[in-house]
Amino acid sequence: MVIGAGAAGSAAAFHLAQRGRSVLVLDQAPFPRSKACGGGMAASVQRLFPFDLSPAVDAVIEQVRFTWCLEDPVIAPLLGDSPFWIVRRSVFDAYLMQQAQAAGALFAQGVRVVGASRATSRGGGADGDGGHWQVRAVAETPAKPAAPTESADTKEQLLFAKALVVADGSASGLATQLGLGPPNPRYASTVSVDLEGAVEDPHVARFEFGLVRHGFCWAFPRQGGYSIGVGTFIGREAADSEAVLSQLLPSLGYPADAGVRRHGQLRIWDGHHPLHGSGACEGAVAVGDAASLCDPFLAEGIRPALISGCRAAEALDGWLGGDIQALDTYSRQMRSDWGESMAWGKRIAQVFYRLPKVGYQLGVKRPTAPQRIAQILSGEMGYGDIAQRVIKRLLFQRGSS
Repeated sequence: MVIGAGAAGSAAAFHLAQRGRSVLVLDQAPFPRSKACGGGMAASVQRLFPFDLSPAVDAVIEQVRFTWCLEDPVIAPLLGDSPFWIVRRSVFDAYLMQQAQAAGALFAQGVRVVGASRATSRGGGADGDGGHWQVRAVAETPAKPAAPTESADTKEQLLFAKALVVADGSASGLATQLGLGPPNPRYASTVSVDLEGAVEDPHVARFEFGLVRHGFCWAFPRQGGYSIGVGTFIGREAADSEAVLSQLLPSLGYPADAGVRRHGQLRIWDGHHPLHGSGACEGAVAVGDAASLCDPFLAEGIRPALISGCRAAEALDGWLGGDIQALDTYSRQMRSDWGESMAWGKRIAQVFYRLPKVGYQLGVKRPTAPQRIAQILSGEMGYGDIAQRVIKRLLFQRGSS
């Protein structure tokens, strides 16, 4: 069973169904649904799927533009075979779920999970051991039937599964309850705005530093407008988003009050933690934002969501087939594939956002820096490839100032 039909949950559902596993996906929202998200991701995620993702892509980014307080611009072209994509989550997530359903997964939307526990009986291991998950769920809305299990009845229902994928996003309480990921998640404060209207350059993504204390803001072009965001990544005080937007939006040719503000809390990477359950929580894994995988420096969340969904499906398929080490392998693989880079990303963020002007001069304006950041965004490079040099420059500048 997959709880959550976002990018991570849908990816896991597709790969499990493609492997011949019976899959039920639950999501409390009726689809299609929007989500507070910039929508940027590396095109390198295409290699994770056998089907074409381009029908769900809104824009292809060819250049990244960095500025300090809307001035002092630095332009970085995105070279190579892995550009940066912009998607609408209402379209992208629904598209992934359609692929999962075509592979055989069942989807029940408008269903809220209120609890989960594992019951065990005789034997041990995975497939055929008699152990199963009991999931308590409530059908909240009389949405269009998406699977035979869906109901407009608001009474609590008891569902059963051999394994559980927790993919219910940054607000997940289930992941913490089951001991998946960090016990005390760390959050970034965000404000998202969708703008409808003219786009100055449909192939340039903007990253603005200096307007946001302890963070940055972004402007990603999409069809018919922009996806705007303001994020605070260190400290407990959120940015004055209205003050930021009153400067950023006019720079794009929009009124300062344009668009609807959506405030959110983004669960970001904060150390290495097991993403699989053990003991009483055996057979459960966390993926995507529920697993606290979002980039703590540049807020990239879709790519790690898709990577974790695919890796978790592979591991669960092995575990259900009798490989008792498969879920531990998932946690170790995500640490290797993603966590090691994010450990450096967190270190960079802690220094950069405390010394943002110095960080911009030494970390963005250096001749090779923009291209390095562009390579990170496109998935061609990790933070570990640049971190030690960047941090040494920033700390040296701090010590000499």
